[in-house]
Amino acid sequence: MVTVEVDPVRVETRLVAGEICCPACDTGVLARWGWARSRRVAPTGEPVRPRRARCRGCGVTHVLLPVTLLLRRAYAAQVIWAALQHRAAGLGHRRVATRLGAVATTVRGWLRRAGGRLEVVRAEFVRLAVTAGVDVTVPKTAGSGWKDMLAAVEWAAAVVGDRFAELGMVTPAELVVAASGGRLLAPDCPAESEQGCPNTSCP
Repeated sequence: MVTVEVDPVRVETRLVAGEICCPACDTGVLARWGWARSRRVAPTGEPVRPRRARCRGCGVTHVLLPVTLLLRRAYAAQVIWAALQHRAAGLGHRRVATRLGAVATTVRGWLRRAGGRLEVVRAEFVRLAVTAGVDVTVPKTAGSGWKDMLAAVEWAAAVVGDRFAELGMVTPAELVVAASGGRLLAPDCPAESEQGCPNTSCP
């Protein structure tokens, strides 16, 4: 799976030009290879059908997931990010679900998965910000795993936005998707991993 920009025209242009690299072999480039299964994504309910691509070198296929979506989630990344913000503010999963108009058991799953990897995510985004920024100052701890994680991601989004102005405003939710390769809540992004979530995004 590869995370890409939201604009489908831009994605098609980059595929034709051979500008999206293959995360499987690191040497090949991706070409158009049909489409993935269509799905409806909350809160709009609009159907999303990601492009599928195949490496011209190794032949491995990949789904190109827009940077607004996390892997295998029926809610937009911004909704899931809002749920994490509400949790950091002290709300339980039922109240969060009510505020977001989401299914309570689904929200509980998000919070449990994210809660098990708070320090790993925080450390990864601090590292990302320090790498991307110039003379940056790491935010002070708030004494809460949830708040510290959110602060690290928000800080990294601001640093990336400043460093790469051509990208425009980078939201924390979009950065989470791009930096984790869409796998922030995926089972293969373990809390015990020293390297954190795998990033399959092409620079």
